[in-house]
Amino acid sequence: MRKTFLIIAFFIAIISNVPGQGIGSPGTIKDDGRFTASTKQLNQFFRRFNGEESVDGTVRFYPGDSLYRNLPLRKGFLSVLFDNQTSSISPDLKNQFTQNVLSDVYPHYLNFHREGWYAEVETAFLFKGKREKVTLIMKIQSEGLGYEWVIDQVIFDPFKNLFNKPVGDGKDFLHPLSHELGFMNLRRAFQDSNLPESFTANSYKPDYLAIFLYEMKQNNLRFETVTGLKFHFFQIQGWYFEVNQFNRPGFNTGWLISNLVRLGPGDKETILKYIYDQE
Repeated sequence: MRKTFLIIAFFIAIISNVPGQGIGSPGTIKDDGRFTASTKQLNQFFRRFNGEESVDGTVRFYPGDSLYRNLPLRKGFLSVLFDNQTSSISPDLKNQFTQNVLSDVYPHYLNFHREGWYAEVETAFLFKGKREKVTLIMKIQSEGLGYEWVIDQVIFDPFKNLFNKPVGDGKDFLHPLSHELGFMNLRRAFQDSNLPESFTANSYKPDYLAIFLYEMKQNNLRFETVTGLKFHFFQIQGWYFEVNQFNRPGFNTGWLISNLVRLGPGDKETILKYIYDQE
């Protein structure tokens, strides 16, 4: 009971509206709670979500520690892991999510090495001499004895209109008896047409990542910098949430949940399609 009281009291203290930083001994700065309250790294977001570090962030908890994944600790952390200034997540939805995550019967935790979360990285590239925005969708995969980030998809506007495959009566096609001609009419697809994609299967989808890598190998694309980053999570059954970094004054800063959706049938697939296609 005493531990529970101390945990709750500390969370109240770090989110209270207190004056600015005080100066201690020469060369030191007393933390007024803002630094403690900020979730400064995404790994820390994982630890706080799971209740695997102390409230002041100085001690890491492991299985066997008395406060490892402690319920009051997790509840306190979840209360400060939402963007409470700019997002439109309703208090009721937050409460439903928190109750689901902290369930006595089946509590939910995040796992860095488990599938079900993605990084969306905004970057700038030079493409044929012009600065262009490139979005990379990345995920964690196992590699040897460890793990690595890999590029799973690229979203790049200059590629989107490369394969505007016609449909209906305007679509060129190869006659169903083309085999009787030894497919000599392939000239129509490869020489006479400006839209060779017209002759592909209905299921054909361009591999934009392969094209992107090819253009890099041709020295037509050159990386400049990362301009933005956010994360998409589907690891909590029945829920999707987005995590963004907020750099601003006050206590509600760092990596925070900026969007929260309760998933119905088919919603996960719809959101994933948007993340991967963004059309």
